Amino acid sequence: MNIDLYQVDAFASKPFEGNPAAVCPLEAWLDDGLLQAIATENNLSETAFFVPTESGYHLRWFTPSVEVDLCGHATLAAAWVIFNALGESADTLRFETRSGQLLVTREGDELAMDFPAKTLEPLEMHAEVADALGGIHIEELLISDDIVVVVNDAPLIETLAPDMQLLKRLPGRGMAVTAKGHDVDFVSRWFGPKVGVEEDPVTGSAHTSLAPYWSERLGKNALTARQGGARKGELGCEVEGARVIIKGRVAPYLKGVVTLPDTLVK
Repeated sequence: MNIDLYQVDAFASKPFEGNPAAVCPLEAWLDDGLLQAIATENNLSETAFFVPTESGYHLRWFTPSVEVDLCGHATLAAAWVIFNALGESADTLRFETRSGQLLVTREGDELAMDFPAKTLEPLEMHAEVADALGGIHIEELLISDDIVVVVNDAPLIETLAPDMQLLKRLPGRGMAVTAKGHDVDFVSRWFGPKVGVEEDPVTGSAHTSLAPYWSERLGKNALTARQGGARKGELGCEVEGARVIIKGRVAPYLKGVVTLPDTLVK
């Protein structure tokens, strides 16, 4: 059995920026263990698989370790493949996912994803989180799906080298560390050793809580964002009530074929 595989860089204007994702179009679902094995073999932060439906596509995302409920950059990557490699003529795609229906719309050379906004709550674990991040000063500590650590020093974020074993002991899916930016509205880095991704260069799903936070704090609904350490990507965010529109570009990198023996395909 042969499966087409596309690797593209999401939230990037050219290759080697943003966040790489693998995308595998399928005609029908394979065994979950096989999907996980392909994602593990790809060894990227996310591999997206999709199957056509009557109203759009059923979309799933896998890290090298687990299937996840929501992934922004791999959704952006899957939409780019459908629009550009598979020749979809519609301007809006509908994805059915574990997080409900997600829409992705073409807007010039950008793709805009419509995601549910996440509400942050205070988290009283300042000492534990500070220890995991090397003893930094925390301005504000919050949680939704992820722990969100707000600091008042954007350059500090560049230097972070978290203790991944300590991060694994903390609640939540992962941890976003964020600060007010200089040439963008806010910056961040995201760490997720519990889901097999020590650092994700650009995490669209994290911005479903980061964008509403900074929108309220900065008093604006349209924001620019940059995420990453050594490798970075750019995002545009628009907060619209209970929804967050996350925009970005995609740069193609490679196309290949996954070749599997029939004995593995159920």
